[in-house]
Amino acid sequence: MQSKILIVEDETILREIAKDYLIKEKYEVYEATDGEQALALFEEYLFDLIILDIMLPAVDGWSVCRRIRKMSNVPVILLTARSDEEDTLLGFELGTDDYVTKPFKPNILLARAKRLFKNSIRPSHQQDSIDLCGIYVDKLARTVVVEGTKIDFTHTEYEILVCLMEHKEQVLTRETLITHIWGYDYGGDDKTLTAHMRNVRLKLGEKGKHITTVIRTGYKFEVNQK
Repeated sequence: MQSKILIVEDETILREIAKDYLIKEKYEVYEATDGEQALALFEEYLFDLIILDIMLPAVDGWSVCRRIRKMSNVPVILLTARSDEEDTLLGFELGTDDYVTKPFKPNILLARAKRLFKNSIRPSHQQDSIDLCGIYVDKLARTVVVEGTKIDFTHTEYEILVCLMEHKEQVLTRETLITHIWGYDYGGDDKTLTAHMRNVRLKLGEKGKHITTVIRTGYKFEVNQK
């Protein structure tokens, strides 16, 4: 079955270029030129990925992202201007998984999309679940339960948590985490990781204390953290 991707972009040329590249890779692509149209399509179809511009007519990208996150944890790639660092960080706070700066190279956008799809597939040799410190991760369902309560994590937040829990008591450098989550060709900075890590800790509540910061190095999941 083809993966369904929704491109939300009001600039015709950028939208058409992205669509053509994705179609060549056998993805089923839907288009929206404004926020209202995007939300209408989202309610009608089950998408596997959303590529979302910020500056949209009718309903802006921020509002679209907020509405989507109330209903789904579908991966979202944000399209943002190169100089808008604050916009990028706000996007992560709202639950986007990755970002691509405009004007973008189509092959970069395609690589980011493939990375998200690849990380959604659980390798068969890995364990099916992780249960540590009151945090239970079902890797088959890609769900997280904290002290009996299901917590919604975005695609990227989930990947970060699983990576830390799978390597419990090990210090993972920022570079290691960035490479694992975004790949060797990642062109951003570590502020992206910092923003996602903050979200992970907040969603874990009191259990967030088990993710400790190793100054000037990275992060560690500590089982016996008091």
